[in-house]
Formats: sequence, C-alpha cells, structure tokens
Amino acid sequence: MGTADRRWATAVALAAAVVLTVAGCAGSGGEETDAADGRTESPVASSAAPPGLEAFYGQTVSWGSCDDFETDGPLASRLECARVTVPVNYDEPDGATAQIAISRSPATGDRIGSLLVNPGGPGASGLAMANVADMTELAGRFDVVGFDPRGIGASTPQVRCLTDAEFDADRADPRVDMSPEGIAHAEAVNADYAAKCAERTGDDFLAHVGTREVVRDMDVIRAVLGDEQLTYLGFSYGTRIGSEYAEAFPGNVRAMVLDGAIDPEQDPVQSMVLQAAGFQQAFDDFAANCVTVAGCPLGSDPAQVNARFRALVDPLIENPAETTDPRGLGYQDAITGVQQALYSPQLWGALRSGLSALADGRGDSLLMLADQYQGRRDDGTYANINDAFNAIRCVDDPPVTDREVVGAGDVAYRQAAPFLDDGRGTGAAPLDTCAFWPVPASATPHQANAPGLAPVVVVSTTQDPATPYQAGVDLAKQLGASLITYRGTQHTVALNGVACVDDPVVSYLIDLQIPAADLTCS
Repeated sequence: MGTADRRWATAVALAAAVVLTVAGCAGSGGEETDAADGRTESPVASSAAPPGLEAFYGQTVSWGSCDDFETDGPLASRLECARVTVPVNYDEPDGATAQIAISRSPATGDRIGSLLVNPGGPGASGLAMANVADMTELAGRFDVVGFDPRGIGASTPQVRCLTDAEFDADRADPRVDMSPEGIAHAEAVNADYAAKCAERTGDDFLAHVGTREVVRDMDVIRAVLGDEQLTYLGFSYGTRIGSEYAEAFPGNVRAMVLDGAIDPEQDPVQSMVLQAAGFQQAFDDFAANCVTVAGCPLGSDPAQVNARFRALVDPLIENPAETTDPRGLGYQDAITGVQQALYSPQLWGALRSGLSALADGRGDSLLMLADQYQGRRDDGTYANINDAFNAIRCVDDPPVTDREVVGAGDVAYRQAAPFLDDGRGTGAAPLDTCAFWPVPASATPHQANAPGLAPVVVVSTTQDPATPYQAGVDLAKQLGASLITYRGTQHTVALNGVACVDDPVVSYLIDLQIPAADLTCS
C-alpha cells in the first residue's frame, strides 16, 4: 500500500508539445498577452531567485494547446499547457534539466493570481486538476494550474521500471507466502524491481525525484507564473508537498489548503499500520451498508463479513477467477480492486457488484477496478503512476531494513485490518522494495516546522481510509493551521460539493478569511 494515496488519478501519460526554453540564461521581460495560444507570461523579477538559479526563475512560459499532453484522458479544450524547465539537481544547476508539464484554466473574472493544485499519489498526473475549481468562485479569481511533478506523466524524463508485460506478470504473483522460502522469493522480486528502475531510469534521476525537489520545482513554477507568493491546494500526498514547501519557503506562502493530510512525523511502518486501520473502518462501513441490501455477497450477519470476504478472495491465491480478459483475476488484483472501491461510497455499488460476480466465479469488475488503480490502459499499456510512486516513496523516507521491525509491522497490519489478513502471517515478512533501492533517501520523518508561515488550512475526514483523520489533526498542530473536520467515509472532500467545507475553503483562498475554529461538517 505505501504511505499515501495513489487512487486519486488513475492514469498518467507520455510527453511532448509546447517547448519551454531557458533563453540565454537570463530572465525575459515583457507583458502578458491575451492570445489563446502562444501567450507568454512575465516571471517575477529574477533578483528574487536563489543564487545560481536565475535562469530558471527568469524563464518565460509559453502557453499552448494541451493536445499532445497525454493524461488520464483528453483535457478540456479550454485548458492551456506548457512546460517549465528545472535542474535535475538543484546543487548542480548547470547540469541536466527536467521539463515539468503544467496546465491552466485561466481566470474568468477579477484575477488574484494562480492557484496551484496537486491531486496526490505520489505518482498521479495533476494536469486535469486545472478543472477542479470550475464550479466555484475560484474559477473566476484564479488561474487554476495543475502540474505533473518531475518524473510523472507528461513531465520528462519519466520514471520507468517495468515493461507492460513485466507489470502484468508482477500483478499475477500473489506473494503471500511468509515462510523463509516465500520471503526470499518476494525479496528477490523487490530487488529485481529496484535494479530495473536503476537501469531504465538512471541513478542520477532517481536520486532527485523526491518531494525535496518537487517543492523547489513548485517555487520555480510560482515565479514563472508571475506570483510573488504561492496559493496552493493539495490533496493526500499533495499535503506532504505542501507542508514541505511551507518548511522550505515559509515566506513565499500566500494561502495553502491541505486536504487528506500525511503527517511528516510518522515513519513508514507506523503510517502503513494506521492506513490499514483506516481501510478496515472503510470496509466495515461498506459492509454495514451491504448487509442491509438483499443479496449482499457478504451475507446478512455483520459479525461474519470479514470471514465471508476472506472466503471469496482466498481461493484466488491458488486459482484466479475467470475474466473476459485472458489474464484472469488473481489475488493481488482482487485486493487492489477492493481497496480502490473503498475510497468513496460512490463506488460501494460497484464493489458490491464485483464481489457478487466473484461469488459466481467471475472477476471482471474487480479486475477493472485494479486496472484503474494501476494505470493500465485499454490497450494493455501502463502509465507510470506505480513506478513513480515507488521511486518517490523510496527517497522520501529511510528504508526499513530491520527484520524484526518489518515482522512486527506485518503482525500489526494484520491486526489493524482483519479483512486483509490471509491468515498466513508468521511474524516475519519480506523487506520491501525500498530496502533495495539504488540511491539513498533524501528526507527523514520529522515534525513540520515553518516559522513565519502565513495561516494555512488543513481538512481532515474522520473515516478517511488512506490518510487517517488523526494525521490531519497532528499536521494542523505542527503548522499552527486551522482544522476543518469532515465526518464521513471517503478520501478527501474539498471542492466536492459539501458546502460546509467548500464555502470556508473558497473564502479563505480568495479573501484569506480564516475558517471558524473547530469547524466540523457532515
């Protein structure tokens, strides 16, 4: 699972289109034009750039069509896209560069500036997020800007580790055997994956794909968009980007909303166990609803739903269910598909149908949900969301290599989420991919500290399966932020049509009006 959400966006992309240049290693002057294509935009004064980075902060962005910026699907025709050039290694600004794909929905009214938005992941494409504010006043007051963080989607270079065929094969391997032989097999697979990432992406780039670099890219984006300060909305892993930006550039923050928070103080094992408990709560809520419906595949007795669920999925370890697709539905994909559907009550109907079909020996529905999560397209090709997820998480936190800690974490995970326990625990577990990662981590768990930060807002949902509620409470305390509590069972809520949440968020982003203390919505 990892420590953050990857299901907010389900596919990312390849690259190409409007090329952005760093002209003559100096800033460009001129005023913004109103042309729909080819418009240019003045950056902030290059004197605001950190020493040695003037060329990047002073570059001119040219907006154009998004036709060649492939994402989850076609982007709205009114959106504009461009690329921003950044150094791969900020300590070596004269070295290799990367291109960050950005999109925007221009403000339709009295413009305040830009609102930068990130959907989470890590690994999710953010270009379509330029549409996120369409039904609110934000669309009139801000250029809403989405972006693909470095290595992801339409940004180049991309993180790539597995071929499409290798990814299909990886998903078919259940890897549930916790005997010494099973652990050795899983670790061999993990080590091979890490080696392929190094071979196909390169150590130099892998060492610089973490959140540490993403926040510096964001500051370059802020500058080339002409904003003296950043206005930002981040969901899920996007909250980690936001909190680390606040730590690195506290004086550059105008306003920031962080929804579905990740607590930067948690270590990977702690986060994994807490997330397991969050998914158990979401499953319990789904099951409580399901048992009231005639023909619920989990039966009618709430006390038996975990056992009924295990009876449906455990046979897949040895015998995948039939699907129209020749791959079939294996155990790993079944669990992934179920977790995908637990992110929102809107998917509970699809999950109920998928489990009913599985009871009849068919796995098509759950396989479709798993494909959405994994970024598998209809033609069998994959977006790089999974590879990027692993590359980022493996440099964002130190690897866990103590086998006792890993084994204890597996025990705690099973206890926290009985519906995910296949009963094969032994008190030992394999080291995960990050233990074999070819480059060192660039960050460690720590309490967020951003002296001088402007007031920010954290939104946290009481039964969020991916980013548990308490993480939002803790992050708000660390940043001295206002906290909006939403009582519900879903992952993130801002700008999702809940007026009690949306109204204060919009007022804050536009007018910097701080939400009422201890605001709770349902």
